[in-house]
Amino acid sequence: MLSSARWSLSTKAGRCRYQPRDGQRGGAGRGCRSLSWLRPFCHQLDQTGQHVFCVCGTKVNVLDVASGAVLRSLEQEDQEDITAFELSPDDQVLVTATRALLLAQWAWREGSITRLWKAIHTAPVATMAFDPTSTLLATGGCDGAVRVWDIVRHYGTHHFRGSPGVVHLVTFHPDPARLLLFSSAADATIRMWSLQDQSCLAVMTAHYSAVTSLTFSADGHTMLSSGRDKICVIWDLQSHQATRTVPVFESVEAAVLLPEELVPKLDVKSKGLHFLTAGDQGLLRVWEAASGQCVYAQPQPPGPRQGLTHCTLAQSAGLLLSVTTDHNLLLYEARSLQLQKQFAGYSEEVLDVRFLGPEDSHIVVASNSPSLKVFELQTMTCQILHGHTDIVLALDVFRKGRLFASCAKDQSICIWRMNKAGRVACVAQGSGHTHSVGTICCSRLKETFLVTGSQDCTVKLWPIPEALLSKGTAPDSGPILLQAQATQRCHDKDINSVAVAPNDKLLATGSQDRTAKLWALPHCQLLGIFSGHRRGLWCVQFSPMDQVLATASADGTIKLWALQDFSCLKTFEGHDASVLKVVFVSRGTQLLSSGSDGLVKLWTIKNNECVKTLDAHEDKVWGLHCSRLDDRALTGASDSCVILWKDVTEEEQSEEQARREEEVVKQQELDNLLYEKRYLRALGLAISLDRPHTVLTVIQAIRRDPEACKKLGATVLRLRRDQKEALLRFCVTWNTNSRHCHEAQAVLGVLLRHEAPEELLAYPGVQASLEALLPYTERHFQRLSRTLQAATFLDFLWHNMKLPTLPTAPSVAPSAL
Repeated sequence: MLSSARWSLSTKAGRCRYQPRDGQRGGAGRGCRSLSWLRPFCHQLDQTGQHVFCVCGTKVNVLDVASGAVLRSLEQEDQEDITAFELSPDDQVLVTATRALLLAQWAWREGSITRLWKAIHTAPVATMAFDPTSTLLATGGCDGAVRVWDIVRHYGTHHFRGSPGVVHLVTFHPDPARLLLFSSAADATIRMWSLQDQSCLAVMTAHYSAVTSLTFSADGHTMLSSGRDKICVIWDLQSHQATRTVPVFESVEAAVLLPEELVPKLDVKSKGLHFLTAGDQGLLRVWEAASGQCVYAQPQPPGPRQGLTHCTLAQSAGLLLSVTTDHNLLLYEARSLQLQKQFAGYSEEVLDVRFLGPEDSHIVVASNSPSLKVFELQTMTCQILHGHTDIVLALDVFRKGRLFASCAKDQSICIWRMNKAGRVACVAQGSGHTHSVGTICCSRLKETFLVTGSQDCTVKLWPIPEALLSKGTAPDSGPILLQAQATQRCHDKDINSVAVAPNDKLLATGSQDRTAKLWALPHCQLLGIFSGHRRGLWCVQFSPMDQVLATASADGTIKLWALQDFSCLKTFEGHDASVLKVVFVSRGTQLLSSGSDGLVKLWTIKNNECVKTLDAHEDKVWGLHCSRLDDRALTGASDSCVILWKDVTEEEQSEEQARREEEVVKQQELDNLLYEKRYLRALGLAISLDRPHTVLTVIQAIRRDPEACKKLGATVLRLRRDQKEALLRFCVTWNTNSRHCHEAQAVLGVLLRHEAPEELLAYPGVQASLEALLPYTERHFQRLSRTLQAATFLDFLWHNMKLPTLPTAPSVAPSAL
């Protein structure tokens, strides 16, 4: 039986995407997500490079970089969306702001709020910044105001007005002795505020669009600003004038001034000012400020271009964090820009999932995207694979686990290989279908072929080239071109599922035309048709042990079919909507199914019984896969969640067996104590078993013993307080039955006579116990009163119905006779 979710990869940050119909997978295009000004910096890296802080709706998740685990989720009680957050430079304090206009100061390592106060802004806070001493916090609001707070003494120190529109950027000067604050608002100007004079010292104008970042040189005399107007500006803070404007030819979201040192790997060969930019081109580039030339640019990554929305440098840790528009977190080594780790922060609509690797150490996820994501389960490190040009719809893995295949809406298929180091590369590609390829299945015995099904109603058989299987083939040589060996038109409507039999000799297809068909491989000869479903089929699956085929349909049922005569053997009903996936588990004795209702159900084939329903997803569960040992299952759904489930049947059985053995031992010990008339020990043991009937048996045994009955009070009073509380709960149960009410009243009499009212009232749940005891007790006393009245009346009748004593006859003397 499957346990509840062990972990879930869920990043449901505000998204607006196309919702497919029940009979359609994948959106019309990529999900359209809005990166609004409310979250310009939704990710931060601490100075040690050990933790990443990410906004996820109403929470800030603290991610451990080494393990990839979410250490804590910080959420305020109002459960409002977080509009801004900031980590102090000493990594000790985290402050969050919500739409409810509340600021919360967190001791984030403990996960507790140390202070909560009103922001005083009349609109949500859009940005925050700490000063270098971690004592002052500046907040910029949508109301155009800038406020400064002393977080140590807990009061507001400054209120600056004059910025038109939303203040989306605030930052302190790195020299705390200067007491300067910089801000930028909707007018694309930079304002310099003096905390000492409480006035605006300068308004610096050079940008024509929103200013996205401000960073300072080591001496504090130079400032770099970047903007979406495709320029970066170097400012002299003494004259408040722009000394140089560098065109960078892209909309810049973040710019970072690099330390003035030589970095040969980044072509930094002089000690002048150099800065790094991140923008809509999706590349990190290094610029020389003096000449305005780009001295280094990252190689263009494969796949569609993804813009960068954020970039930050943890200089002490030597790490650089950048964030893509798809919310992927990329960690680089700062001196070489070598990629260290990737974390996928947005899953979109998950369409398929598979275990990967010989030991199922990885998982591969196909979402509403042309890219694939491969996660290592132990560290959650992510690889993003580019090879398709449209949404990937289905996945399958070959027997050994290192080779897997994908198919997509771009009418193509790709074969990927994972090396021993865990790195994945595309090794083969093929095309030939005229419509979207919606399903794919690999051969089961050996890595010899794969089968695809498409919306063009055809099935194609693709042989795997021997060159692909040779160990000497390097992925750097480029993908091998695949050629289809056979093409067969199988159905009149879309083919939603194909399955290869365990012996690689049979092929099953399921279609929207409500039928499944059985074919002989490799020539795709039709053997038979399975008819009986009322709506289209979403999945077909061969049993690993028997000659049986399982089909899942949009009519909400699962059917088992005999391969010999194509008859329906069983029908499983329980899902309230379409059944999207079905797999055999437990060596073919059970079925695991997922549906559009968000439920995952476990079925026992022998008796058609649903033994477990797992309700963890909120939307259609498109992906379902089991590990090689059938001890884990993987599900992916339209709610952007990927959930790993663990089979705990053996653990539950062993725990149940241990519990039964322990109960037998305790029951034997209880019998021995009763036989030896050690009632106090017996009563304590019975209470520890938490079985009211067993405790009642002990009380009855005490009452049957004339000597022990006198000591009932002493026995009860010697119990611990928690045992008395349990005994009072048991009395409520006994008191509901007239046969056991005498024992309940006897125990209650002891407690009421010898326990002080204050002590009784301190018992948890005593009010509910008294409310349950009173009506039944009154009923028992009424019954006793009626019995006493009846007995008295019978006694009265008996005494009045007695006949008077008859006089004795006089005796006759013998002489008279």
